[in-house]
Amino acid sequence: MNIKNKLTSSLEQINGQVILVLGDIMLDHYQWGEVSRISPEAPVPVVFVHKQTYSLGGAGNVARNIKKLGGEPFLVGVIGDDEHGEKIIAELKSEHIACDLIVSSRRKTTLKTRVIGNSQQIVRVDIENNSHIDARDEALVLKKIAEHQYGAYVLVSDYGKGLVKKKILSALDDRKVVLDPKNKNFKDYKNIFIMTPNQKEAEQGSGVRIENQKSIIKAGKKLISSKGLSNLLITMGPEGMVLFSGDGSITHFPTSARKVYDVTGAGDTVIAALGTGIQAGMSLPESCMLANYAAGYVVGQVGTAAADKKSILQAIEQLEAPKIYQW
Repeated sequence: MNIKNKLTSSLEQINGQVILVLGDIMLDHYQWGEVSRISPEAPVPVVFVHKQTYSLGGAGNVARNIKKLGGEPFLVGVIGDDEHGEKIIAELKSEHIACDLIVSSRRKTTLKTRVIGNSQQIVRVDIENNSHIDARDEALVLKKIAEHQYGAYVLVSDYGKGLVKKKILSALDDRKVVLDPKNKNFKDYKNIFIMTPNQKEAEQGSGVRIENQKSIIKAGKKLISSKGLSNLLITMGPEGMVLFSGDGSITHFPTSARKVYDVTGAGDTVIAALGTGIQAGMSLPESCMLANYAAGYVVGQVGTAAADKKSILQAIEQLEAPKIYQW
């Protein structure tokens, strides 16, 4: 069976796979409009907004991507006791995503508002609280982790908004953690099954400037050694992905993206496809190829997108067989 047929067949294994998702949940708010003039008050464009949309962000978008792939995510996290938190709950219900959320009166729900004019992002406005969750909310998160024992893997989406911390990660020691990291918490990452930093995060975490194949390998090996990682996947944008496997092999997957309009949520898509794939029994390289196809699709969309099974199957069918290179 060739690799394209194998990936197509493996996608069916994802159906019904239940997987725990833990992390920072956000609400993405989009204002869509047109730009036809510059403001007389300041040298900025005037956007005439004709539509507003909301979508799940952060760990919520990871769960949404899993659902689109045919899996069954179970989302645990903290939201604020406010209108934006209520909107997140409504979005989860509309997407049929199971969850057990802590509604906290001591925090605001993170809101990211993006103003889009003529299909281009003009500005982003963030409302957030990125301090660590307090002891009371932490205890509730730990309780929910203990209550929901789904599968061998747990997907952790760290956006640095306060949920992911040392004690929370320690509670996952009996699971295989698939982690999308944030630089501010690198000191707390230890003994992770696989971490998926982008190039900037890999540079910050390793202290190595990535400029070529040699520096990628140096940064990857330093991260694996310092953090006790079993595996590492560095996402390199237009340069694709580099997988450092536990057996010592290093594999480069060139990007499958045909066009790039918006990288919003691409990291969420990678961790969702990767984690769901390995829980469904796909090998790590196969799961990386799946994640590559999925990410290639979402960066070709404007806004927080999710790659559904139909879109990935079309990409597998239409594109050349994925190229992989052993370094």
